[in-house]
Amino acid sequence: MTITGTEAMQAMLTHHAALVEGVDRRIDALRSTADGGSGHDTARAALLAYVANEVLTHAVAEERTVYRAAAAKAELAGTVAGMTEEHRELAGLVERLATAADGRAATATAALLGSLFTAHVAKENELILPPLADDEEADLAGLLGEMHRLIEAEHRAGDEQDAAGRGGAGGTSPGADPGSDDATARLFRLVLDGAGQLVAAGQGDHACRLAAEAWAAVRTGRPELAVRATAALHRLVRAATAEPVAVSPKRRSAGAGPTPDVRTPDVRTLDVRTLAPAQRHETIFATYGALQPGSGFMLLNDHDPKPLRYQFEAEHAGRFTWDVLEAGPAIWRVRIGRPAERLP
Repeated sequence: MTITGTEAMQAMLTHHAALVEGVDRRIDALRSTADGGSGHDTARAALLAYVANEVLTHAVAEERTVYRAAAAKAELAGTVAGMTEEHRELAGLVERLATAADGRAATATAALLGSLFTAHVAKENELILPPLADDEEADLAGLLGEMHRLIEAEHRAGDEQDAAGRGGAGGTSPGADPGSDDATARLFRLVLDGAGQLVAAGQGDHACRLAAEAWAAVRTGRPELAVRATAALHRLVRAATAEPVAVSPKRRSAGAGPTPDVRTPDVRTLDVRTLAPAQRHETIFATYGALQPGSGFMLLNDHDPKPLRYQFEAEHAGRFTWDVLEAGPAIWRVRIGRPAERLP
């Protein structure tokens, strides 16, 4: 069904309002658990997952469509540059939120994120969309359709994590690169393709480390590429399943002291089996980020978390502990901890 430019603008305004409401509602839920209990971990993970999967994916699609059209107008170029920088600020606040030391810090960061996003959307609604709607040469309906295509492609890439490994060992999904005209996306695809070649040559551990490093490099600035790297890492691990995850003793024990007693009953359990695939890793990293030194949590998963282990190695080398208590075939239990700080 064809829609008019006016209808397209109204659809964009409605979607913006839904995104703001979604962020605000999750920030309110986080604020109500600012004491830092288990409910706080869940609320923070929910906010992180929503911003990563909905807000930042929308932002990337917007830059490639609406922002590109607006930047072609000389009078809007500066505004678009500032709005693009605000997308990067939002991604930085997501990273701060994920690694906040306690409930108070997380709540304060979430408030900053909410204020920035609300003001950002208001500027889009008032400064970007009206000039495009008034321009007879700007196809606002076409831009909206392209945005939807890009967002759906990124969501499909995230959903592919459940099916990871059923195909080949290659690093990317055929036809799932909406950023094919983006130099960063092309380079990223080449890195993942190279990882696929490594695993085919029997260098599975090297391939997985390469994919995990690629994930860590784009996690904050390009969340849509990070989702693709996670899916690729699952495929690579399954293709190299005969090889163990080789973590050197130096990395494992750096700053950690003795291995914690994994049988202690006060370790909370994080069961991610009921979460959507795209939410699992964000939830796990949010939970790790909330840990106090010397504490940990029990991860409960329905598949071997080797891809997650590689990501921890890429982003937190020497700053985490990993103790496997149960290794399938139906359930995996792993205690993940933050090492106690060394005394001077």
